[in-house]
Amino acid sequence: MVSFAGRYFYLSKKLIILSVMVGIIAGIGAIIFKILLDLSTNFFLVFLAGYEPPAPAGEESLIKFFTATEFRRALLFFIPAIGGLFSGIIVYTFAPEAEGHGTDAVIEAYHRQKGEIRSRVPIIKTIASAITIGSGGSAGREGPIAQIGAGFGSYIAKKTRTSAREREILTIAGAAAGIGSIFKAPFGGSLFGIEVLYKEDYEVDAFIPAIISTFVGYSIYALFIGWQPIFSAPQYIFVPFQLPFFVILGILCGLLARVYVWFFYFIHESFKRLEIPNHFKPMIGGLLTGAIAVFFPQVIGVGYGYLQEAMNGNLLLEIMLILIFAKIAATSFSIGSGGSGGVFAPSIVIGGMAGGLFGTIIQYLFPNLRVQIGIFVIIGMAAFFAGAAKVPIASIIMVSEMTWDYGILIPAILASIMSYIIAGELTIYRSQVRNKAESSVHITDFFYITLSKFKVSEAMTVDVLCVEPENTLDEVEKFVAHYGYSLFPVVDDNGKILGVITLREIVKVPYKDRKNKTVQEVMIKDNIYITPNDSLARALMLMIERNITKLPVIDPKDKRVIGLITMRDISKVVYYKGLELIR
Repeated sequence: MVSFAGRYFYLSKKLIILSVMVGIIAGIGAIIFKILLDLSTNFFLVFLAGYEPPAPAGEESLIKFFTATEFRRALLFFIPAIGGLFSGIIVYTFAPEAEGHGTDAVIEAYHRQKGEIRSRVPIIKTIASAITIGSGGSAGREGPIAQIGAGFGSYIAKKTRTSAREREILTIAGAAAGIGSIFKAPFGGSLFGIEVLYKEDYEVDAFIPAIISTFVGYSIYALFIGWQPIFSAPQYIFVPFQLPFFVILGILCGLLARVYVWFFYFIHESFKRLEIPNHFKPMIGGLLTGAIAVFFPQVIGVGYGYLQEAMNGNLLLEIMLILIFAKIAATSFSIGSGGSGGVFAPSIVIGGMAGGLFGTIIQYLFPNLRVQIGIFVIIGMAAFFAGAAKVPIASIIMVSEMTWDYGILIPAILASIMSYIIAGELTIYRSQVRNKAESSVHITDFFYITLSKFKVSEAMTVDVLCVEPENTLDEVEKFVAHYGYSLFPVVDDNGKILGVITLREIVKVPYKDRKNKTVQEVMIKDNIYITPNDSLARALMLMIERNITKLPVIDPKDKRVIGLITMRDISKVVYYKGLELIR
């Protein structure tokens, strides 16, 4: 399998095996994270506050040491702050890169750090995120599990001494495996891993490894947790007359996504400017979240239980309206302050409430349209995250897998694409780049594309010094000293190429023997040459493969040497003509 441009990437047996290993570890990591999260929630919220958040239909808590009795609402003001303090101290002491929503850190590691993630990050992220979310922080599991899976992928790549490109691929495969596992959305998780890196592109090279690792991780996680989807949703009944309403919902979600991203980073930058140690900022964010939770406890934690309530039609219109903006604020305070958690769950809760609110209004205005409010909730989930995170395809598939309803694809596509367009350049993942052209990972690919547009004849020099087979190595060595060349074409009496000789072959012969040894005895007889009509990209690849900096240029008709192309000639084209082409 070849990447779309210059660098070659082969899906080797080794990479397939490593993808399976990454999937196994990511699946186990997702189980451990789920257990720690349930344990933290059971202690902080159920035991201390007497509050047990509702669970979605397909995902019960694994840990139930304590049972909620008396609801101590006032404690919700303090508990998220306590969790924020613990999380901040752990993260900023041992692994500062584990702060915030971890998916952004994975994207940053891919584009700018060659997929390298410190081995301690998955451990720190697991603990800190379980505390943040379990204590009532408004955050999701996608960021933590993405960073956990990516960290495992990076670690395995380093231990098995893979190439830099394979390490990048395994990092993405690990992130996809973690997400696909914990959300029980293996195909959507795979797509998320390759789509979230860019605003307008996909990392196609990583697709097969991501598919392999994600389905392995999902299988392991589901064997332990259960195979049922996270949400129990009404079966979608296709009504053509409702499609325009889904388009309108997509537009509203796109506008709402712009508000969400703007407010999130306004809070994030405000906390950055606070002149206090970073360790204590998540505590302040927790206090602000707690202040909202005292009045609206629905904002704390992941929030999937209330999404399930909305799908079932059990939430009042005014509650859904309040939760849209309360969840935006609480998420911004919890994660924007430096707390450890993800933005996927809060995003689909916000989008789901927007969809439920809009569906309720449509039901009231058009009672004869057989409006299913639960379907509007689901479409809102997909559309909002598609706009906020620039992952329209992954959002559509993930939400379908989380509800086991692929009948929603048409309305989900309409709403998600509209939201994606309306949201514009704004994205919740600031480390995303527009496309591969802006990623340092693919810089060599785009040099290759540029060079493919120029021919050797546009850069070659016609002044070339050739040697004959009968020349001695001593004579050629003098040419090297005089002209500074390290490669000479070897030609016959008619100028037809016979091979090449480089300084490397000369120095292999003992000095005392060079007066007697001829070029014919040591020259390279392989076809190391290029023609004027070949591209500069082909010339460069041949130089790299043969570890040389010059190539003879021959007439393809009679194989006469007519010039020489050097690495320096190619670099001049890249510098002068390449810049003009890009502009």
